[in-house]
Amino acid sequence: MDFLHYLLGDDIQAGLLIILNLIVIESLLSVDNAAVLATMVLDLPKEQRNKALKYGIIGAYVFRGICLLIAGWLVKIWFLKPIGGFYLLWLAYSYFKNKHSANTEDETVDKQKSWLYRSTVGALGVFWSTVALVEVMDLAFSIDNVFAAVAFTDHMPLIYIGVFIGILAMRFVAQGFVKLLEKYPFLETVAFIVIGVLGLKLTASLYTHFSSETALAKFIDSEKLDLFVSIFTVSIFVLPVLTSYLFNFPKKVVGDANVAEEAENVLDKQDDIVWDDEEKRNK
Repeated sequence: MDFLHYLLGDDIQAGLLIILNLIVIESLLSVDNAAVLATMVLDLPKEQRNKALKYGIIGAYVFRGICLLIAGWLVKIWFLKPIGGFYLLWLAYSYFKNKHSANTEDETVDKQKSWLYRSTVGALGVFWSTVALVEVMDLAFSIDNVFAAVAFTDHMPLIYIGVFIGILAMRFVAQGFVKLLEKYPFLETVAFIVIGVLGLKLTASLYTHFSSETALAKFIDSEKLDLFVSIFTVSIFVLPVLTSYLFNFPKKVVGDANVAEEAENVLDKQDDIVWDDEEKRNK
C-alpha cells in the first residue's frame, strides 16, 4: 500500500484517474503527431519517404526517452510551466484556426515556411533537411508529452508514468485511437479542447508564482482543482462517445478522416520497422 501511495499520491483513486487521463491525451497526441510526420514526408520519393519516417519514429522514441530522464529537472524550473502553457494554448489555437480556415483542402505541412528547412536544404539536400525538420517536430512533441503530464499533477512518479505512457502510445495504444477517430472524428476536436484547458492551467502558474498567498492562487494549486480537471477531461471524452453510440449525437462519421488515415499509415510503418529490426536481430 505504501508503494501505491508513493506511485499514485495520497489519493489513490485520484491518481488512477490521472493515469486514465494521461492514456487518453497521450494516445490522441500520438495520433496527431503521427499525422504530422506523414504530411512532412509526402513530397519525397517513396523509398526516401519510408526512410525519413523511420528516422522520425526512432527520433520520437529517443526524445521521449530523454524527456522521461529529465522530466524531474524540467518541472523544477518554474517558468517552463507557463511557457508550456502558452505552447499548449498555441497548439489548440492553431488547430481550431486551421479547422475553420477557408483553405481546408491542403492540410499538409508547408516545409517552405520553416526557417530550418530553408536554411539547410541548400547544404543538406531535400531529404536530410526534411529529416532535420522531422526531428525538431519530434522534440516539440516530446516536450508536449511532459507538459501534458505536468498539467495534471505535480507528483513526480505520476509525471514519469505520463511520459512513459507517451512512449508506449507511439508504439501500441495510438493505433486503437486511430480506429476510434475514424468512428468518432469529433474526438480530435475534444482532444484539443482539453489541450487548451491544460494550457490555461499551466499558464495560471505564472499568477500563482508571483501571488502565491492569495486565495485564488491556493485554489489553482489545490488538489480540488486537479481533481476537477481530471473529472472534466474524462467526462468530455466519455460523454460524447456515449451519446453518439446511444443516440447518434454527435453523429458517427467514418468518411473524411484524413488525420486518422495519415496517422494509421505512419503507425503501420512503425510496426513494419520494429518487425524488420526484430527479424534482423534473430538472424
